Amino acid sequence: MTSERPARRRGSWRVLVPVVTLAAGLMFGTSAALADRTGSVERPTDLAGLIQERNRAVADLTRQAEELSAEVDGLSRDGSTVRQTTAQADRIAPGVGTLPVQGPALRVTLDDAGYSLETLPEGYTVDDVVVHQQDVQSVVNALWSGGAEAMMIQDQRIVATSSVQCVGNTLYLQGRVYSPPYSITAIGDVEGMQQALEDDPVVTNFRGWSRALGLGYQVEDVGVQEFPGYAGPTRPLHAEVITPREPTEPTVGPVQR
Repeated sequence: MTSERPARRRGSWRVLVPVVTLAAGLMFGTSAALADRTGSVERPTDLAGLIQERNRAVADLTRQAEELSAEVDGLSRDGSTVRQTTAQADRIAPGVGTLPVQGPALRVTLDDAGYSLETLPEGYTVDDVVVHQQDVQSVVNALWSGGAEAMMIQDQRIVATSSVQCVGNTLYLQGRVYSPPYSITAIGDVEGMQQALEDDPVVTNFRGWSRALGLGYQVEDVGVQEFPGYAGPTRPLHAEVITPREPTEPTVGPVQR
């Protein structure tokens, strides 16, 4: 008889352990679910009640999933909604820059003066005889304000998220590096863009430096041009406000640009 008791005791625990483990798992799982829904952990007091609460939560989520699935199916079947969305995307695509565009264009070319350290005019520095970031940006801004509808810098289409940056004496644009001369071509109202370049104070300042030190500044009507659509990413990573320096007409002697 004594030899059978340990065997029966082991058999009883073999059955009870999974049951207790399952009950504890349900209690912990339900407690976590309640914490997610209420923001605080409620102490489980009644296992049956907690299981019911868990079942209600699962049923609620199942209902939401079915509603979303039905909505997706409805939109997929509704061809008019798809056509309307596609038409809207096509209407804004030219302005966004993702489609090719053709029209009359104006081209502005900026270039360094071409001095070496040995040939720099007295009283001037290397910074005075190279194209700066604000110079390129001022031309771009003037063209937009003058009626540009599409723009390219060098061989790249410019969109709202394009960033013009100078690194040393090179231009960094959309992952590529360019050396001067810098070519900015814009399709749009040619006369309006020409006038905007004349009126812009920062561009006027650059023209003054061009006359004084030989910096390259050329504006030409290049007739009808065709630009490719922009194919890069359009999600901005960051934004930065750059305040241009006060315009200063170069005079005899060193003037800071």
